[in-house]
Amino acid sequence: MPEEALGRRAAAGVLWLAANRWAVRASGFVTLMVLTRQLSPAEFGVVAAAMAVIPLVYLLSDLGFSTYLLQADDVDQESLSTAFWTSVAAAVLLSAGLVATAPLLASAFQSPDLAQVLRVLVLAAVPTVLAGVPLALLRRRLDFRSVALQSLVAALLGQIVAVVLALRGGGVWALVYQVIVTQSVIALLAWRGSGWRPSLQVSRLRLRRMVVFGVWVTGYDVMATVRAVVESWIVSVALGPSALGLLNIAQRLVLVAQELVAGSMVPVSTTVFAKVRESGDRLRSAYLKALGLVYAVVSPVMVVIVVTAPALVPLVFGQKWSASVGPTQALAVAGIITLGAMLDHGLFYALGRPGTWLTYAVAVDAATVATTAVAVRWGLVGVAVGFVVVAFLATVARWLLVARLHGWSVSVTARPFVQILPIAAASTVLGAAALGALQSQRWPALVLSTALTLVVYVGLLRLLARHVISDALGVVPAPDRYVIRLGRLFRLNPDSDAGSS
Repeated sequence: MPEEALGRRAAAGVLWLAANRWAVRASGFVTLMVLTRQLSPAEFGVVAAAMAVIPLVYLLSDLGFSTYLLQADDVDQESLSTAFWTSVAAAVLLSAGLVATAPLLASAFQSPDLAQVLRVLVLAAVPTVLAGVPLALLRRRLDFRSVALQSLVAALLGQIVAVVLALRGGGVWALVYQVIVTQSVIALLAWRGSGWRPSLQVSRLRLRRMVVFGVWVTGYDVMATVRAVVESWIVSVALGPSALGLLNIAQRLVLVAQELVAGSMVPVSTTVFAKVRESGDRLRSAYLKALGLVYAVVSPVMVVIVVTAPALVPLVFGQKWSASVGPTQALAVAGIITLGAMLDHGLFYALGRPGTWLTYAVAVDAATVATTAVAVRWGLVGVAVGFVVVAFLATVARWLLVARLHGWSVSVTARPFVQILPIAAASTVLGAAALGALQSQRWPALVLSTALTLVVYVGLLRLLARHVISDALGVVPAPDRYVIRLGRLFRLNPDSDAGSS
């Protein structure tokens, strides 16, 4: 596919997924506001513990086959059917095992309600596995429009179910059935949209080839999930389910900010990196532009969270969630530092080097768990600050790893973060000062501090990193006249600057 056409389709894919995530997260935020006022931190903590465990079922069932199908040069009906039937068989066995061991896990977490929640949430793992191959086909075709619309419909239906159950006193089951409905609808729509149906063709040779690749992919995801399980266990046992619920709300806020843009670029960038990996110059250009754009666009959202958390959290969720403020701020800082890891994940997979990424991830996960075990003595804030420390050290290690892989200097891979750091720091200081000056007036303080933070951020971005804006304009899938107008708005020349990095 020509570079220009590939870039346009990739940009269109990013915009579709970004629009979907904004719609889902906006409606989801409203849903979360309702749920946090109807449910207790302890109920959120029980579901958070369960959702740390459940992914193990579909990760081990998928075995990395979905990622293999996404990056393989060519796939046929035999490969698709082999991946599907193997995943289904594994899902049945693992689901049965989770149901049987649920009481043991509940005892380990010191949460009696966890056993029944786990047994019901298995119903969400099954459709997730069934949707693996159809979704991989849609992404392989760069049909991100279908993926986005399916996700949006599923999320809205799940949120409606959650709100209705919460308002009717459903308690923890509002969260449980939200997950089940969402995953079930995604599976149904993915099957309908892909137009693919499995055959009885299963090849041992193809299975062996997929397993060799998938072991590394699954290893990374399983290690991340195991880390989440252990972290949840440490917090739940040391501080109680309520503390885990408070931490979960902080993590949700930060995750929303990260995924709004960066999450939309990950599946698209993985596909693009795989298609241009034979050309070192094209790969370097695509990677650095994507990395700079992610840092520049997501960082201000994270900065706003750091600045406004003292007013935002209690105002939106209620005073009983005030203890989430400190963890929210620390996690947002860690989120800015680690934004690049989301793209590097896809980069290593696209280059066929999942084993290298797995080794890196295992070291980071081990450090995170060890830090959590030590920091928990200082409560939730101690745990969150520990995340910041590990995030910085892991980011430096990642710069070295990527630079060595491509033969670049470390300064090249570190440049996007280094450019954004003073911009984020200055806008944080000024925004926090505005919030503090108006703290007696909640809504005005929230609005004005947010506005000041964003104005300072955009102004400094234009002054210190204007090439990032040019790169963004260079891939906007819109008529040239709109690109030119946007360029004039920032006093830039899109044609001359689009290739800078």
